[in-house]
Formats: sequence, structure tokens, C-alpha cells
Amino acid sequence: MAATELDGVVWQKSRHSNSQGSCVEFARLEGGAVAVRNSRFPDGPALVYTRAEIEAMILGVKDGEFDHLTTRN
Repeated sequence: MAATELDGVVWQKSRHSNSQGSCVEFARLEGGAVAVRNSRFPDGPALVYTRAEIEAMILGVKDGEFDHLTTRN
């Protein structure tokens, strides 16, 4: 769905986002779902996930399961 279709939501990005502001942003939706968009393209697409999907992702990040994605080889 287009992020512009999500009227009235509050988008939030990490305080760790880079100096150019490039990051993903999250917004809580009614019913507990969470929308995700690319901050470089705020009018572009937004992906919508269930609360359980976002919780699983956050727990995986906290556990370091995705650290290999940001390390240079």
C-alpha cells in the first residue's frame, strides 16, 4: 500500500539513523499492526506487518540474529 494512504499515523525512525536520514520508519496502526516505509521515499510504498511479525523481528535483532547483514567481509 502507499504510505500516503495511512492518514494520521505517526512515523518513527531510530535515533541511530545515519546523518543523511536514510532509515526505515515504523508506524503503529489501529488494531496493533505496524507499517514500515523507507524514509528516503516517504510517499512510496509501506509494508504492513502483524504485531507478532514485528515482535519476532525485534527479538531476532536483539539476539543478534541479523548482525551478519551489517558486517563487512
